Amino acid sequence: MAASDPAYPAKTREMHSHHFDSTIWNDFGFRDDDIIISTYAKAGTTWVQQIVSQLIFGGAEGLAVAEMSPWLDLRVPPKAVKLPAVEAQTHRRFIKTHLPVDALVFSPKAKYLYIARDGRDVVWSMYNHHANANALWYEALNDTPGRVGPPIGPPPDSVLQYFDDWLARDGHPFWPFWENLRSWWAIRHLPNVMMLHFGQLKADMPGQIRRIAAFLDTPIDAAAWPAILEHCSFDYMKANASASVPLGGAFWEGGARTFIHKGVNGRWRDLLGPAQSAAYEARALAELGADCARWLATGEGG
Repeated sequence: MAASDPAYPAKTREMHSHHFDSTIWNDFGFRDDDIIISTYAKAGTTWVQQIVSQLIFGGAEGLAVAEMSPWLDLRVPPKAVKLPAVEAQTHRRFIKTHLPVDALVFSPKAKYLYIARDGRDVVWSMYNHHANANALWYEALNDTPGRVGPPIGPPPDSVLQYFDDWLARDGHPFWPFWENLRSWWAIRHLPNVMMLHFGQLKADMPGQIRRIAAFLDTPIDAAAWPAILEHCSFDYMKANASASVPLGGAFWEGGARTFIHKGVNGRWRDLLGPAQSAAYEARALAELGADCARWLATGEGG
């Protein structure tokens, strides 16, 4: 490595849970043009997958994005099934992860897109995701071979209780929130990492798509631009949700449209008490530092 080359992160640990098997990355064969889409969860991952698919395939209709872009470190199906399927893909691959950087094998050649969202919005979206999960979801996560740690149970009836538990127990019942943000924020200056924010994507989707396209070295055909914008809109994604959601939405009551819920921010404002919101903001500042906490809340300064 030349003296001017950036220091790329190294994998230092594995993560296992009802959801995770991070060891799959140890056996994943990178291609130089791979795209890795990362987020904590419920921060716009499916939206970014849709955008990337539209850029790769020039605004094509009817893409099976969930099948094309698997969540690699989800432990079901097992890696013996998942890895050959990914290896067989002939298009430019775009893979999803919810891991922090230090649980990944990091490629200096691949491009990494990280999408973040205010943690309060994340929790509200996650509650919808969890509260509408059906028996098949619990069976896949809890009863299939390879689970490490306790099973995941149903959420409380109150989203406020869900928020309090999530904040007090750092991401409970899913996985730690703050370390995920910190790990990606720490490498934001690497040339193959782009930080995205849900709020900015909402405010200026065309501008953000052009930014993503430039980062991925994916020229936009002007003739395809209207279709790209249409297919990345919330209304289109909601109407065609079965193509974007794992197993076509079979894990959720109400199907894929339940997974792609509202796509809006601030639903917590009418329910979350001032003390709860202040506790979240104080925790964000302590865990992330002023610059990252401001970016997480506003999208500014990333």
